[in-house]
Amino acid sequence: MKVILTGATGMVGEGVLFECLENSTVTEVLVVGRKHYDLQHPKLKELIVPDFLKINDFINQLTGYDACFYCAGISSVGMKEEKYTMITYDTTMVFARALLKQNSNLVFNFVSGKSTDSTGKGKIMWARVKGKTENDLMKLGFKSQYNFRPGAMLPFDGQKNANKTYTVIAKIIKFFSSKSILTLSELGKAMIHATMHGYPKQILETTDINALAK
Repeated sequence: MKVILTGATGMVGEGVLFECLENSTVTEVLVVGRKHYDLQHPKLKELIVPDFLKINDFINQLTGYDACFYCAGISSVGMKEEKYTMITYDTTMVFARALLKQNSNLVFNFVSGKSTDSTGKGKIMWARVKGKTENDLMKLGFKSQYNFRPGAMLPFDGQKNANKTYTVIAKIIKFFSSKSILTLSELGKAMIHATMHGYPKQILETTDINALAK
């Protein structure tokens, strides 16, 4: 399986990348990012795209892939809705449409977030924007499209982009409520398994991700 992955310079994307590189099902990973990710591996290729809204300028390099693991994202803290929407919704949709034109059988896996608002009418800005993104991705016509809603997650050992404070908090949560915490290995496995075998739901909460990872 050949995979396109975004967000490798963030904790989630880097963790999913680590799982892809370790997993024998994945034969190639093309990391698409705005800046260089410093890692050498026989499976790993890289494409630098400074502005994802211009992804169509690179379209010929995005052909022949089975899946996209879209892990790019940004915190909404201190951000106005217009800018957050441009980064989270507009950029994702442009990227997804470009991939669909080149790969009609592609499975698109989007990392959303726990408590995402599918109605688009809630009071929490980021949850509405993520919900709209999920809803519109499901309408595009991919072979399959899945939206992953993890909560707190534990990184791989050796991740460069894992926040130490966040990791400590996640470990504490895991101690008191193990079922509410995922590892990034489990998230990566769930994405791989969804691509290979499918899943009856397009929106996957923590329990679904845990089940699919096994």
